[in-house]
Amino acid sequence: MKRIIDVSDALYDYMMEVTSREPEALTALREETAQISGAGMQISRDQGQFMGLLGKLTGTRSYLEIGTYTGYSALAMALALPELELTCCDVSDEWTQVARRHWQAAGVAERIDLRLAPALETLTDLAAEQRLFDFCFIDADKANMVNYYEAALGLLRPGGLIALDNVLWGGSVIDPDDTSSETEGVRAVNAHVREDSRVDISLIPIGDGLMLARKI
Repeated sequence: MKRIIDVSDALYDYMMEVTSREPEALTALREETAQISGAGMQISRDQGQFMGLLGKLTGTRSYLEIGTYTGYSALAMALALPELELTCCDVSDEWTQVARRHWQAAGVAERIDLRLAPALETLTDLAAEQRLFDFCFIDADKANMVNYYEAALGLLRPGGLIALDNVLWGGSVIDPDDTSSETEGVRAVNAHVREDSRVDISLIPIGDGLMLARKI
């Protein structure tokens, strides 16, 4: 049975060489983020480019992001889709100050509504505002992934797309000795989405695993 090819460092470098079109604004943000705390939370440049392509393929005009960190994924989407309106949820003023600075430098800040509050509170507010989105990216604390997914699905138009990040969790999802709340949260959302008849799904082994769920 055919499986996913093993990707060595050399092969990954080749993939980047022949496909990466990272704009200078994203490179600058990625390089700055690499020097700060929690840099591993930033998505990879190939994932950012892939998400931008997904946005174009799905005709995305409204984007919801749960977990923004220093803003790379939001900037990747904003640059790929010049008409896109973005709503970003995070709790860290420190990290999102980096995001704001780079969004401003790239000329996309006016299209991004950054809401600093616990994400479930913001999602409740968005539901009260009767907002609907075309694309939702979930990349926040893993223990709440099922809650984020359910709230996001209610805010998604039919045919819209949810992308859940880190669904392979560095391989910890198959480690029976790892019963941490974060790992259990990832396992729970994977099982939940698998059984959800409201969506079509596919798990893409890019970055740390990206689960795609299209609302039927």
